[in-house]
Amino acid sequence: MTDEVVLCECFARDGLQHEPTFVPTDTKVDLLNQFVATGFTRIEASSYSHPQRVPAFADVRDVLARLPRTQGVRFKNTCPNPKAVQRALTDFDAGIGADELSFLVSASEAHTQRNLRTSRARQWDNVTEMTQLADGKFTLVGVVSVAFGCPFEGSVDPDSVVADVARFAELGASMVTIGDTTGVATPRTTRALFARLLREFPDLAVVAHFHNTRGTAIANAVAALDAGVRYFDSAMGGVGGHPSTIQYGAGLTGNVCTEDLVSLFEAMGVRTGLDLDALARASTACEEALGRPLYSRVARADFDRTHKEPLNV
Repeated sequence: MTDEVVLCECFARDGLQHEPTFVPTDTKVDLLNQFVATGFTRIEASSYSHPQRVPAFADVRDVLARLPRTQGVRFKNTCPNPKAVQRALTDFDAGIGADELSFLVSASEAHTQRNLRTSRARQWDNVTEMTQLADGKFTLVGVVSVAFGCPFEGSVDPDSVVADVARFAELGASMVTIGDTTGVATPRTTRALFARLLREFPDLAVVAHFHNTRGTAIANAVAALDAGVRYFDSAMGGVGGHPSTIQYGAGLTGNVCTEDLVSLFEAMGVRTGLDLDALARASTACEEALGRPLYSRVARADFDRTHKEPLNV
């Protein structure tokens, strides 16, 4: 396989859903423009979550209407239920639709009840209905949350995750995201699960989505890379996690940090296709948008020095 990866920048959705303070629409649109300028070809733009439950995305339609439509750049939105897909179709018909829609399931019953307020069986019924409603107008991205472990039930059987991926493939998903939602994966479990998925679903784009709750996200990303994964989710500044109104687990729930992941991949000779100077500017803009320093180690160490000095070993 070539040493090239595709990163989906998730700051504007998975990153912001954790924030208790609403980020203005103008700010979101400016950041999305900066992500495009940086070279991201997949960007998570927003979510059709109910605005009362996740108020961070009450402006989803305004954001979509102002997206920088650039050839080769695909925007993704999350849909938790059939009503969300109906909203996505309304925007599609108005000419402002997303390119990709994420449909979510949780690998455990307890997390499904807590996060989606339904049962696993009912959520699969929802996903089937959602797929029928979408009617091939969007790229379907299946998402399996808590794929490596559940904060309520503990370990998750890899066979169950493989079965969920198979169901998404049967429904026509061209991509499936495997989520380590509370950061319990290890390089060993990561390598084993992704190697199996890539072996059993060779025509499916398998996406690695790691959270850094226990400081292992970067190590797990490298393990996934070694297993053959070439699609990754990340978020500027390492922000994000579950919606701020939902609490489970402990510690920081943020995504693997884009700046740090890009820095490591590029240093390893793995091409990301991103403009590193533009990445630094976008990193600063994200910190300014949230009004605080975020969690990028590279941003603290000085972007200008990254990759320019040999390591002393």
